[in-house]
Amino acid sequence: MTPEEQRARRWWVRGRRVGSVQRAGKFVEDVGFALLFPAPRPIGPSLWEAVAGEDDEPFGTGMGENEQKVWGWKDELPRRGLAWYGAYLGGRGSFLSPALLAVLYPGAGELDDHEELELSPAAHEIAEALAVERLSSAALRSLLGDRNRYQRAITELQRNLLVTTAGVEESSNGWPAALLTLTCEQFDVGGRRDHSQAAARYLDTMLDTSPAELARAFRWSTPKARELLDELVGTDRATTDGRRYQPRTA
Repeated sequence: MTPEEQRARRWWVRGRRVGSVQRAGKFVEDVGFALLFPAPRPIGPSLWEAVAGEDDEPFGTGMGENEQKVWGWKDELPRRGLAWYGAYLGGRGSFLSPALLAVLYPGAGELDDHEELELSPAAHEIAEALAVERLSSAALRSLLGDRNRYQRAITELQRNLLVTTAGVEESSNGWPAALLTLTCEQFDVGGRRDHSQAAARYLDTMLDTSPAELARAFRWSTPKARELLDELVGTDRATTDGRRYQPRTA
């Protein structure tokens, strides 16, 4: 089996399609992390490819059945506690399994976790509002009074894994607005950060990686990523040629 075939199999690109939200949750649980839609450069598996296959382009003919499924599941998976969702991998819409989320989450799992991080005033304002109640994206934009300021702040919070979606709320314009909540309110997180375990999960899913690629994925420094990968080699869980790394079982 070629490396491309191995990766396609690992990423659920081939074989039985994902056709239900429950199976979508199983997919994220298995791979650990996934993009909503594929990126031009393959930085990880995507839910779209697990649903539609490797040859279909999203939105090629508008909002079709597969597009509707995937777009709806980005809010439904977090609502059911099956996967965290937010702007994370490469700044793109991403899912994390609850297990991977727990070992990446930076805080103690408390409503005031944001206070320990260097965030913008707008990000702190959103986190404080969400500590009181979950709010729609429309309500948070209104709170800040500026759409661009809101978008920058919510992206900042999601990159730090502090906020996720949790369903939708009907709006007056006919388009449902995403409901947002603190990650610690929706998932069991706090006090379990383990970057070594996160690196092992990343390598198991990617099958082949470099320290720079791992660093970009989880926003670590390249030296830290290399150190973690070398630890996996030292414990016989990975192999390396000095430049790239593969899991021992690949």
